[in-house]
Amino acid sequence: MGRRSQEDRDAMTVEIVFALVSAAVLAAAAFIAVAATTVCLDLSRTAERVVLLSGAVVSAVVFVARLIDVLWGFPRRGRGRPMATLRARDPSQPSQPGRTRPDS
Repeated sequence: MGRRSQEDRDAMTVEIVFALVSAAVLAAAAFIAVAATTVCLDLSRTAERVVLLSGAVVSAVVFVARLIDVLWGFPRRGRGRPMATLRARDPSQPSQPGRTRPDS
């Protein structure tokens, strides 16, 4: 495998940070959604612990699922391609902006 360019490494870093942050936000939302039942319902101490534990398990599953979904999809979305292939110019277009004919 060849060496990665700085742009490729930066794209991977951004994708990893995005995956971690979005996974953490979704996991927190899932935990709050499950744990909110303890506030709404008058539960015994044991039932409250069970609900909070299940909220922790659900949030962990959501975190891992989101992380896998984002990072596994990274190469398929085309973000892993070298930037040079994205910047390839159309040969029919003029080389300078504002010019309408190639011979101008």
